[in-house]
Amino acid sequence: MAGSLTLKPLEREAFSPFGDVIEMEGSRHFPINGGATLRFHDIARIFAASEDGYASISLARSQPLPTPLKIGMLERHPLGSQAFIPQGKRPFIVVVAPAGDSIDSRDIQAFVCSGQQGVNYHPGVWHHSLLALSPDQDFLLVDLITEKHNCDEHYFPADEQLTLDYSDLLDPAQ
Repeated sequence: MAGSLTLKPLEREAFSPFGDVIEMEGSRHFPINGGATLRFHDIARIFAASEDGYASISLARSQPLPTPLKIGMLERHPLGSQAFIPQGKRPFIVVVAPAGDSIDSRDIQAFVCSGQQGVNYHPGVWHHSLLALSPDQDFLLVDLITEKHNCDEHYFPADEQLTLDYSDLLDPAQ
């Protein structure tokens, strides 16, 4: 049942079953610091129970993968959320499927993040690894650091692997 994925723009409502869109546009905000700063407030909820570990900020540098890409594996983090916020305003792609013990490839969705948006996957949401569109693309990463098992991987048989073509979105500097 192989097929192809259609890329959609990343929008809060469409992405809400998987997590939060991290962006200023349309977010609740108010002035702080004597009016010198606008705080865009409570955009994404970090899930990291203290008995499971602690929330941490990390950095990641990613390279584009070859396209068209066969979606052969998705992963999930059952104990905590995981957020990726791009640095340098460069777009990237997210591929997700609903949380659950199994994955139906018909439920997989793909979104293009504008470069001014990040994502926060809720606990248990299946997702592909980072899909950078530019070489040496940097991300701020917020997730749970724990000694407990917190990464499950699901591998699709060849006849269930969807294809994602994003060649028209790659940074031409490649």
